[in-house]
Parts: sequence; C-alpha cells; structure tokens
Amino acid sequence: MRFALTFASLVTAGLAGDPLPRIGANDNRAPVGHESGDVLRLDLEARLGRWHPQADNGPSEPIEAFAERGHRPLVPGTLIRVRAGTRIEITLRNTLVSKTLVVYGLHARPGSPHDAIQVAPGGVRAVRFTAGEPGTYFYWGSTTGDDIDTRKGIDSQLSGAIIVDSASAAPADRKALDRVFVIGVWHADRDTAGPKPWVERDQMVINGKSWPFTERFTYSVGDTVRWRWVNPTGDAHTMHLHGFFYTIESAGTWSGDTVYSPADRRVVVTEMMLPGTTMAMRWVPHEPGNWLFHCHFPFHVSTFLSLNKVPDPSDPEAMGHDVHGMAGMVLGVHVLPPHHVTTPEPARASAVGASRAIRLLIQSARGRFITQSGPARFDTTAGYGFVVDDRTTRIPLDSVPVVSPTLVLRRGQPVRIMLVNHPHAPTAVHWHGIEVQNSYIDGVPGWSGTPGHLASAIAPGDSALVEFTPPRAGTYMYHSHSNEGYQISSGLYGAIVVTDSASSYDPATNRIFVLGGDGPDHKRARVNGTLDPASETLAVGVTYRFRIADINPDWRVVASLISDSTALRWRAVAKDGADLPAHQATMRAARVLMGPGETDDFEYTPVAPGMLRLEFATMLPGWRLSVPLRVEPTKH
Repeated sequence: MRFALTFASLVTAGLAGDPLPRIGANDNRAPVGHESGDVLRLDLEARLGRWHPQADNGPSEPIEAFAERGHRPLVPGTLIRVRAGTRIEITLRNTLVSKTLVVYGLHARPGSPHDAIQVAPGGVRAVRFTAGEPGTYFYWGSTTGDDIDTRKGIDSQLSGAIIVDSASAAPADRKALDRVFVIGVWHADRDTAGPKPWVERDQMVINGKSWPFTERFTYSVGDTVRWRWVNPTGDAHTMHLHGFFYTIESAGTWSGDTVYSPADRRVVVTEMMLPGTTMAMRWVPHEPGNWLFHCHFPFHVSTFLSLNKVPDPSDPEAMGHDVHGMAGMVLGVHVLPPHHVTTPEPARASAVGASRAIRLLIQSARGRFITQSGPARFDTTAGYGFVVDDRTTRIPLDSVPVVSPTLVLRRGQPVRIMLVNHPHAPTAVHWHGIEVQNSYIDGVPGWSGTPGHLASAIAPGDSALVEFTPPRAGTYMYHSHSNEGYQISSGLYGAIVVTDSASSYDPATNRIFVLGGDGPDHKRARVNGTLDPASETLAVGVTYRFRIADINPDWRVVASLISDSTALRWRAVAKDGADLPAHQATMRAARVLMGPGETDDFEYTPVAPGMLRLEFATMLPGWRLSVPLRVEPTKH
C-alpha cells in the first residue's frame, strides 16, 4: 500500500514493540535554534515518531516529522523565524533507516522552488543561506519520492513554517505580531495485513491537531488579529471566516511571497489556498460571541476525519451535529465585548423601513429530486431544498424545488426569518458572508452563541427565528451547517442578494448561477438545481451582472464564459459580496477558479449576436456542464 504503514513493515524496520517518541503538536509560537547577532544556527533532523492528531491520549500513527536535535519531533516541523538579512546555518540530519530524505525550501527568498537538498540514510548535510525578503514561507520534505501534490502518507507531515520579518522588527514585536498556522493532510489506504482490518482513514489538521482538539482563541471586539497560513499539502482549501470579512495582506509559495500594498488588499470571507501556497490575513472582530474559521470543503471538516474506525451511517440523512460533530480543519474563536476604546466598528447602514418577515421552509423528498425535466433520483437518498411560504397556498411537506429561492434583501433593513424544519433530520442554517449581529444565529449547533447560551440544531418538526440586518450590499449564500457533506450536496443551499441605492437587483440584467452538488456521491454538478441548464437570452449592448456562487461540495471549479470564435473578457466587480477597489475592478479573461464557499460577480456586455456558453468544469473526467447563452440583437 502506498500510504499505509503496515504492522509487517514496522517489524521489518525493527520498530515493532519499540516505543517511538511522542510527536508534539507545534503551535508555532516558539522559533527554534540559537540566534547570535545576524546568524541563526539550527540542528534539524527527520525522525520517526508517534503522532496523536486527536486527543493527546487518543489514537496515534507512526509518521515522520522534523525535530530540533535534542528535542521531541513536532507536527508541523520546527518554526524558523528570523529578520530579513539573517544568515541561517542548518545542520540537516536524516535519522530514518533506509530512506533518502529530500528537503525543499531551505534557501534564500525569493528563490528557486526546484532547489532540493538530498540527505542519505543516516547522513548529514550543512545548509547555508540568507533569509532574504520578508514574508511567509515554508520548507518541506519527502522520503517516498512523492511531490507536494501527492504526498499524503508517512512523510506527509514533514513541513514547517519559515517567517522572515522586517529587518527592523524587535524580538518582542515579532512574538506579538501574529500567529502562524500550518495545514496538514494524512491518508491511509485500506490495509488488511495488520492485526485488525482497517478502512480508509484520513486526517486534516491545523498545527498538528484536528477539531475539537485544535487551539481555541479569545479576542475582544476591536482587536486586530493577524494570522499567517501555510498549505504544504496536495489539497486545495477554501478558508472561511464566520461573521466577519478579512483582508489578504500577502500571498505566495514556499519560494516567494507577494506583500500587497494597502490599496491592493482584497477583503473576503472565503479564500482558496492552492497546494503549496501561503497567505497572511488580518481581521477585526466587531461582534462578540463564538465564531469559526474553517475549510469549506465539507469532507475537510467531517466526522470521517478520524483515526478511529468511522462506519458509514445506516441513515446519513439523520446524522446532524448533535450526533457526530465536526472534525478536521476548524478553529474556534471566542470574541469578548470591548474592554477599552479600540478601533471603531465599520460604518453600518442606517435602518431602512420596518423589519421584513420571511417564513422559510426546510424541505426534503426521499428518493427523488425535482428537475426541469421531472423527478430524478439521488439513488435512494433524499433531495433537500428551501421554500418561501407566503401563506397563500398549501405547500406539501415533500415539495422540493428545482433550486432554493434567491433571498433578495435590503442593506440596512432588519429581516426576521422563521426557519421551519420539515425533514426527519436535524439541521441548521448558516448565513454565509453576512455579518450577522448575533453569533447565536450564525448556524453552528453546539458552538454559535456564548458560553452557557449555545444554539442547538433545529430538530425535526421544530422551528427557529433568525434576525439580522444586512450591513452591506452584495452576493452571498445560505446553506446547511449540519451534516454538510450530505445536506448541502443534496440541495440545502441558496443565494442571497443584498441591494442598496447604488446596487440594485433586476433579474433581467442580474443573472444568478449557483453551482451545487448532485447528491452525496459528488460525481456531478448542478447549476441552479439542474443537470441540463436551459438557455438564457442576452441582448447586444446590454451590460449584465453575472453573480456566481459556488457551493459545490468537493471540487475546485473553473467558470468560463466561452465563444467558439472569440476570446471573451469580462469585468470583475466583487468577491464574496465585497466590491473590489476601483483599480482592481478591471477587464480580464473571462475565466475564474473558484472553490466551495466563494462568490464572484462579473459584468459582461455582449457586442454581437450569436451563441455563448457559461461553462463550469473540474479536473474530474466528465465533470463539465454549460449554460447556453443566446445573444440577440438589441430590440428598439
């Protein structure tokens, strides 16, 4: 087996019955090595140890990890943090038996991503380089010959952060400046050769731990929070912050970093980190309560990320957070009320009119899902959806729409949404991208709210009242935050458009495209709830706003506006509901890479009659579908 370390292989390596050193979880707060003047000296080695990614006394796996010599190994590897211009001198040791260690990233920045250092089994190499430009970087190793896109087994945690601060940063300032997080992904194939039969197992961790064992953070309203993120894994991760926008201050790879000027910094609620990338972010909490920061790929936060045997449920529809909880790439944040005068809150819109009431039904139909061409099956599982109940007609309990309705709200106008749960499964609803004013209604059962006053899932047949005032115009989403991999895949999501005097919503010129799943197997996609989107009509000379929302659960998606004869361009205008700065709202190739939890708005003006298509595709063979766009002459 490629990734599994079997019992037999441990015996062969002479390690069976020999206790391995415990691998510690590295919170990346303590740089290592001995710093003298402008030189850092570090004795770094690769070792085999026993990793406990869940509870410290929970199940473990033997893996390879980096360690400062004389100290226990760590996941992620030891933090290297220096000022720009520092000379770094590393003695690199390979203690692994019969394995050549290859390490990337131990070089000056910027540098070549292909610079590799090989250390023979039992060997030692001296590495010397100057830190280079300030930024967020990392080093990583392999003993299997896998590259960063495929490394998921015993050597998958051979990674560590390198932070280069400005030359003027004082040691105390460097420690208080920010926090550093390194993502880890580990996978073991099925293996029946050991003392017990195993199923496939996965772990996805932040600084060596999986939720609920990741570190918890406490801030106060008005604090400035700076986080650095490193993704040395072969997976993409869309990193989503509940309740607040955050600012991207830099983005890069292990070999180089781009620090943005203040005018070039985007604000987002979800940002996709591709394999081998880094980012630095800043945010200011302005509402107290419990909030989450997590990857938005549902599997990356699912209960199946466990070293324990997690069987497939006999009724996955009935599983909710009250039953199984989350795991994996999740951080919990508790925000306290302000303790002193701090940065003022962002300006809010004044109230617009009386509170608006919406009654929103959560529906399911077991064994069928309605499409434009009639019922279609998700095998034997249930299709989900939302229905707005205006109390004028009776809505059957198993009435599931083609696509859940787009909620059109008004900036500054309070809204009161009554959620009524008709399926036999518990659920919850998250208002994705909306800066709600009360964390209790944020939609995470057992977490949203404050200590002693936590929200629970909406039980079958029960209801819950949600009240908030949208603070800014834009394109957002609402979706299940309970058993997400099942309920979101099966249709429990919809778009939200918030308008104001400067940003109106006219369905004739505002076209919404919501990309979702096709049931729990995730093998296909639906656009606006259908596998075969109907054609839409555009007119020459009319400017259209395409609002694209990606909630497809399992794949990175490329959205492209295509003509068979012409390379098309559109103007980017917003990301995650936030308008882009004027100098970033530019014409560009009509193509964008998106991940689950992201929304993008583009403007496009057809110049000639003909047929176009808005195409959505992934790397998965056969995973491609298009919305035909018929451009007609302008009618006078």
